[in-house]
Amino acid sequence: MTGQGKASNSKIRTAAHWGVYEVVPQPVGSPSIRGAAEDSDPSPIGLHMASGDLKKVRIARPSVRRSWLESGPGSNPHLRGREPFVEVEWDVALDLLAREFERVCSTFGNEAIFGGSYGWASAGRFHHAQSQVHRFLNLIGGYVSHVDNYSLAAGRVILPHAVASTEILLDQHTSFDVMTKHTTLFVTFGGVPTKNAQMSPGGAGRHRVTAGMRAMEKAGTRFVNISPVSDNMPVDSEWLAVRPNTDVSLMLALAFVLETENLADRVFLNSHCTGYGRFRPYLLGHTDGIAKTPEWASAICGIDADRIASLAREMAASRTMINVSWSLQRAVHGEQPFWMTVTLAAMLGQIGLPGGGFGVGYGALNSVGHDNARFKFGTFPQSQNPISTFIPVARVADMLLNPGGSFTYNGKNYSYPDIRLVYWAGGNPFHHHQDLNRLLKAWEKPETIVVNEPYWTSTAKLADIVLPVTTSLERNDIAAAGGEDLVVAMKKVEEPFGQSRNDFDIFDALAKRLEINFSEGLDEDGWLRRIYAVSRDNAAARGIAMPDFETFWEAGLFDLGPEAGPVVMLEAFRHAPGANPVPTPSGLIEIFSETVDSFALADCPGHPIWFEPPEWLGAASRGEQELHLISDQPVRRLHSQLDASPHSKAGKVAGREPIHISPADAADRGIADGDLVEVFNTRGRLISAAVVSDAIMPGVLRLSTGAWFDMDRDSNIERHGNPNTVTLDIPASSLSQGCSAQTCLVAIRRLDSDPPPVEAFNTPDFTS
Repeated sequence: MTGQGKASNSKIRTAAHWGVYEVVPQPVGSPSIRGAAEDSDPSPIGLHMASGDLKKVRIARPSVRRSWLESGPGSNPHLRGREPFVEVEWDVALDLLAREFERVCSTFGNEAIFGGSYGWASAGRFHHAQSQVHRFLNLIGGYVSHVDNYSLAAGRVILPHAVASTEILLDQHTSFDVMTKHTTLFVTFGGVPTKNAQMSPGGAGRHRVTAGMRAMEKAGTRFVNISPVSDNMPVDSEWLAVRPNTDVSLMLALAFVLETENLADRVFLNSHCTGYGRFRPYLLGHTDGIAKTPEWASAICGIDADRIASLAREMAASRTMINVSWSLQRAVHGEQPFWMTVTLAAMLGQIGLPGGGFGVGYGALNSVGHDNARFKFGTFPQSQNPISTFIPVARVADMLLNPGGSFTYNGKNYSYPDIRLVYWAGGNPFHHHQDLNRLLKAWEKPETIVVNEPYWTSTAKLADIVLPVTTSLERNDIAAAGGEDLVVAMKKVEEPFGQSRNDFDIFDALAKRLEINFSEGLDEDGWLRRIYAVSRDNAAARGIAMPDFETFWEAGLFDLGPEAGPVVMLEAFRHAPGANPVPTPSGLIEIFSETVDSFALADCPGHPIWFEPPEWLGAASRGEQELHLISDQPVRRLHSQLDASPHSKAGKVAGREPIHISPADAADRGIADGDLVEVFNTRGRLISAAVVSDAIMPGVLRLSTGAWFDMDRDSNIERHGNPNTVTLDIPASSLSQGCSAQTCLVAIRRLDSDPPPVEAFNTPDFTS
């Protein structure tokens, strides 16, 4: 693939996960920020990166929890988040931390260290907190790592068994221009939530998903949105309100109609797939006595049986693209909707045809559905980890609570290590993780918790040693992401707040105390030049001519130019499966996987299957007043980032994250729009504010994630509206060990007493 790029003019720019921005320094105060001229649909999230509200929650100096400082590691861990910090000089903090690493490594070994970073701290390729901390921990002898992510763990594990890895698939999703010309029916399970498409991990360039969807609509594509909510589409669509966690039953019924009405493409199933003969008896009910008819599915998912049957016929008669949202696999048995999506698309036989087939993330990221000239951009090298021990990312509480306990992952058996020291940089587990009361208990297990962080988040407040780090506006960096069209020189526009330092400088100073060469003799400028040089060579190998570093840095931006051309996912595989196999053991799409079957897992057999979740609207154990809570990604921030900004605060009601409820459920409980409410189950309680909305189906609540965790430890109630106070912390299955946040029943009632004040954005107490 070749591409024509150009260096842009020398405006001052910066980039974040949610976009590219122009920065205008001011004589006094913070710089002003506006969307980049190249982006016709900039995300408003980044316009507030320099706000005064964010500076109010900045960490000014290195801080150590009082008991830890006075009595040493492991002292009074139950007081994390309850007792004051002591601000210390950098040399004091670094000396303390160096001695703690020496103690832990010499006494317990490096398998007692967990590096819990998650990677969302910066879009920059050098000041990438996850790379920085992992490099440091690798160089001192290694650490316990994690695999997968909270967003897509179940999908990441199952898709390579069925068709290909998510990395391969996301890089070659059929492009919007192809779908505009060829797709007549777009059926999406979970919508196309363009609020999620505001971002890409390495920084979104031009925002194009909404425009792509609207171009399809204008060309005549018809959209069917199968979802508990209707406002997750940027275009007009038919809304089929489905009970959460029941999509697989609906997919099976669609497949049943295709099979029994002779609408399945048997030629494609025989030539490009394997295992349909093992799946078909289950579909027809020969193996379990339950035919997966539309009537059977209707009783589970709540959609009319006749509409299920007619939709199957429409899908067979149309050029159909099936999309599945990432939210569906963040549930118990989350592997099944992804595997069944591939199976349903295979039965239609349109995989590899222009405008047909399947997608596993339209709307999940800005980059999905576009094809810019791609090349591997350079990164800050992490070195090799000498320690092989790992956990699936969503099992961090299990690890801390059960040292020596066993778990299975992707067919193999492993044991949890005994963690004494946790180092977190570039992440917020008290946002991402589920059942936060359980995590609070687990958080008392390590002897030392260290956090590098710009802001006093809940994770920082619950640490022993807190090191203040700069934001992307306070340092130089380069942003670039696969599938995005802009490479950005992120120029420093503000001086570091207080005594904050770059992660690189922190780890370099700490490494020197441990006699480790972390920097390789290079400073920030030297590393940026090295990373850019590697990137430029990689680009040249793909026919892309990037300017030299000085020209790029002066210009501030390199534009890869227009998309390289139409993309049809798995097109080459369709034309010649033998010459272009998919990376499964058979080289074919595996509707039945011998590999997965060989694992002999009761909760994930060898083909897609409907499992009843432990918590759902059809559960026999469901309380009369319980509703299904879905916890989606927020509109006004990325995860929990910038929750203290004016833009995020403007979306709150009475200072709390709002919970959306249907008019019928609100009336049944005496709840009016704007009322403060208590949401609760056996796992926890939280306070939110009601928004009554026709966009939510009856029986369902929606409370977006990302409100900074604000637990009143005396009353044991979360005050800010963080849904993970009540979500379920069990594995999606023993195959993936992914998170299961979307499997969650709660009760809700109007709060008639005076609510406790929100303290999420208060800084901790300090003592001398």
